[in-house]
Amino acid sequence: MNTSTAHTVHGHSKAERLEARISSKQKTFLQQAASIQGRSLTDFIITCAQDAAMRILQDYDVISLSAKDRDAFVSALLKPPRPSRRLIAAARRYKKLPDTTRSLQAVSGSLI
Repeated sequence: MNTSTAHTVHGHSKAERLEARISSKQKTFLQQAASIQGRSLTDFIITCAQDAAMRILQDYDVISLSAKDRDAFVSALLKPPRPSRRLIAAARRYKKLPDTTRSLQAVSGSLI
């Protein structure tokens, strides 16, 4: 017999707990909103927190550029500058490295 206290809802195991102290005004306010949506307070809070987290993470992942910055970025992609002598020399040194060294370098991000 499984004595685990984890609950399964919609195929997802719910083994973690989250607790928060809030004022009675905050709880009443949140309960009213949950009630309007026909949800339990817990479901309402979790859903709202997930939605907020998703928006924050999406905003973090999206780069916003001004028109001037966008034009400079696109120009650099379409018309990249010529490589400098130092960059060409570094590329030649890199190509001379054994394949195993290049693989390790790519994984570790170290410089030789």
